[in-house]
Amino acid sequence: MLTTRSVGIIGMGHVGAHVASALLSQGLADELRLCDIDEKKLAAEVQDLHDALLFHPYNTKIVNCGDAYEELSGCDIIVNAAGNVAASSTDRDGELFCTTDICRTFAERVAGSGFAGIWVNISNPCDVIATEIWHLTGYDPSRIIGTGTALDSARLRAQISLACGDVDPKSIDAHMIGEHGFSQIAAWSPATIGGVSLSRLALDYPERFAFDHDEVEELARRGGYVAMAGKRCTEYAIAAAAARIVAAILHDEHAVMAASTLMRGQYGEEGIFASLPCVIGKNGVEQVFELDLSEDELAGFHGSCAHIRENIARLTWW
Repeated sequence: MLTTRSVGIIGMGHVGAHVASALLSQGLADELRLCDIDEKKLAAEVQDLHDALLFHPYNTKIVNCGDAYEELSGCDIIVNAAGNVAASSTDRDGELFCTTDICRTFAERVAGSGFAGIWVNISNPCDVIATEIWHLTGYDPSRIIGTGTALDSARLRAQISLACGDVDPKSIDAHMIGEHGFSQIAAWSPATIGGVSLSRLALDYPERFAFDHDEVEELARRGGYVAMAGKRCTEYAIAAAAARIVAAILHDEHAVMAASTLMRGQYGEEGIFASLPCVIGKNGVEQVFELDLSEDELAGFHGSCAHIRENIARLTWW
């Protein structure tokens, strides 16, 4: 029996609109159900996406759902991209109060409508919002996935690539972990290129693979704000990261990527969402990997989790 792959998107600003476009260009969804409280903006995006269908691989049904969040109940995946990008112009924590307030306008309505799919959260602070969705809905936390440091890990690999003479980033296995924010850290100890540790490569081929880890880590950590400084938003890369997670779910790939998931005792952390490498498939997060971290890296991860908790403690629902 044929099944319809349906993806809902809440928030059709810069990021939500680009997620929709990425899903169309990759042929990932048979149906898009789109929500936004700005009627004119939503109508404009629906029109533009419809006009582009001829140039995408498959026809897709695109539905304007306005703010009728209950109409997302039959979706396989709901992507939350609702927020106020201007508030995060200098720090992802800047959206803390507005995005959590926005989330309260729809999360329980979606859950009450009978939604049984998977949440993919983009909205910042990503880990806080993912934790809030869990608390508001009582949903199975393995079926709530934050994009988390998926994008930050891509930025880290891109910077390592540049530092190592343009080695293909796809050949690099390295992750940013912890918060999707300035407290995130690079897990250098387990990082490899082609299965060989970076530390070994730096010893054997220093002319190519010895580089300043702190500098590269900071470039990755601050990469989004290079884009922010020039165009007041980030859109292409985060939309691509979200689409990658959607693809892993819809295709049941069991793909391993950094993502924000509920901590259930990893490194002694629990009760909050934070990023570690996750196995992602049709049921959401299937497994979470604990990396072999140095003492400094482990301390950095705990510090990052502490910052997530500090943000949560600022909210009235906690």
